[in-house]
Amino acid sequence: MTTTVLHTPARAADEVASIIEGLYATVDVWRAELAGHLAAPEQLSAARIDPLVEAFAVPAVTDDPLITGAGFVAAPGLLEDAHWHLAWWLGSPGSGVRRLATVDDETSDQFRDYTALEWWRVPFRTGARHLTGPYVDYLCTDDYTVTLTVPIVADGEFLGVVGCDALVERIESRLLPALSALDAPAAIVNAAGRIVTATDARREPGAILRLAGLTEALAPLRDAHPISVATQLPGGESVRSCGASGLALIVG
Repeated sequence: MTTTVLHTPARAADEVASIIEGLYATVDVWRAELAGHLAAPEQLSAARIDPLVEAFAVPAVTDDPLITGAGFVAAPGLLEDAHWHLAWWLGSPGSGVRRLATVDDETSDQFRDYTALEWWRVPFRTGARHLTGPYVDYLCTDDYTVTLTVPIVADGEFLGVVGCDALVERIESRLLPALSALDAPAAIVNAAGRIVTATDARREPGAILRLAGLTEALAPLRDAHPISVATQLPGGESVRSCGASGLALIVG
């Protein structure tokens, strides 16, 4: 006779947090490595910084099964030889490793001001790490992606962000076992209620989960320093934050 062992919501939320915190721990190592170089008195340049970024980004997209993109994005004007600058590498089993090609000429129709994008805008405003997505990353992979970014700040000056991309389908493969072990339908959402993954196939990644009271319940996760959430919605669904990952587990 076999026995099915069910998870509790608390345990499932902890497992989700562990996966995301593992990614943040990796990014924090990169931040520490770069911070010292960026805060040095010498004039900063892309020629000097890019090899430092490549040294951690290429192994990450090559060896880590969750990470598909990694790198550093400089604050405009930080580098003497590149007003706008992304040092970002991408990796996939089919195409190997490549550097993301970008357009830095502001007069070009293809130029994109990255300071308007969420993965930059929120860390710049809050000074705290941030998880963006899931969203379709047309610039890099054309697949649903989450991007984790951590700000680099020295003497009160915002120098840029360091971070990584992870494909939702890869994260799903790690998260779904914990969710499937619950005794009710479950979903992982970001602070805006956007679905990362769910046990119900009708709840597709990238869609907004529309439940009465959910927007209000997730409000603490949208703070610069999220606080724990454990509450029940009017419809009976439970909401539990997944550590400090910026994600929440919805059961029911």
